[in-house]
Amino acid sequence: MARDAFTIGSESIPAGTRRTVDIPVSTLSDHTPVNLSVEVIHGARPGPVIFVSAAIHGDEVIGVEIVRRLLAAEGIDALAGTLLAVPIVNTYGFLNHSRYLPDRRDLNRAFPGSAEGSMAARLADVFLSEVVKRADLGIDLHSAAIHRINLPQIRLSPGNARLRELGEVFGAPVMMNSKLREGSLRMAAEEAGVDVLLYEGGEGLRFDELGVRAGVAGILRVMHHLGMISADFAPLPDVTPVLSTGSSWRRAPAGGLFRGYLTIGDAVEPGTLLGAITDPFGKVETEVLSDEAGIVIGRTHMPVVYEGDALFHIARTPRADTAVEGVSAHLDADPLFDEDEII
Repeated sequence: MARDAFTIGSESIPAGTRRTVDIPVSTLSDHTPVNLSVEVIHGARPGPVIFVSAAIHGDEVIGVEIVRRLLAAEGIDALAGTLLAVPIVNTYGFLNHSRYLPDRRDLNRAFPGSAEGSMAARLADVFLSEVVKRADLGIDLHSAAIHRINLPQIRLSPGNARLRELGEVFGAPVMMNSKLREGSLRMAAEEAGVDVLLYEGGEGLRFDELGVRAGVAGILRVMHHLGMISADFAPLPDVTPVLSTGSSWRRAPAGGLFRGYLTIGDAVEPGTLLGAITDPFGKVETEVLSDEAGIVIGRTHMPVVYEGDALFHIARTPRADTAVEGVSAHLDADPLFDEDEII
């Protein structure tokens, strides 16, 4: 017996087909229409409905590339269940290379939104009602802000055993518990009964190959775990991600010119030299030292810093070096990602 068609917006997608659906959101001041565009792959076989979203912050473009490669992945059209892929949620910010909407609001603080509210509230309302609430699970893709970079990592809702299991399946180097913030997509989704994995990797307005590969591979592994695709298209990770017990930022002890000696994925101990800050004449140099053991999961790229600026984000974990080495080796060896055949 054939599955029922999947209805979204004003369109109905038959089982075993895929279609790009444009859901009207608003119009720009010059009368250009703005849509929420969703690629719907509605499998011929029954299974869960998941959504994958990117660019809730318009300058976090790495997720757009992850979704593009996901939609081009071998075997994706033969999935069981339904995939709702939204490569660009915040079209306004994406077009303007901006994290925010034109009214300077952060979309990820505007949920659940309102059909009669601000621009951000209306977009949040459309995305939540048309996509998020239709799903059994979501994977929301993010990166660091501009001038920073993040190690591929999964953020979990505290106390959610299902998300912890799926985070381990995803296979990013590090998993962290991250509290739900008022107005965020994760909080609104949880209140609607939809679990959301939050993926972080790379930096704003840049593609990072490790971050892209880890994101695509992780999503495919989760889809395989849920019975949506064959294991042939989602090799299992060679390592178990490390669950961090917490994290903190090492901030600039002085203003000046910053030279960072370590990068994302490096293991540190108390007293590890992270970098140094000097004045422009080179007369005064201040060392930046780690005050705990862990792994560098984020760092700034800015060479000019003020006192108190965030420099290194360190996750507390005892197995940092082995985790990163294992995941890097797995990605290099993964036949899905032959460098000569990148999708």
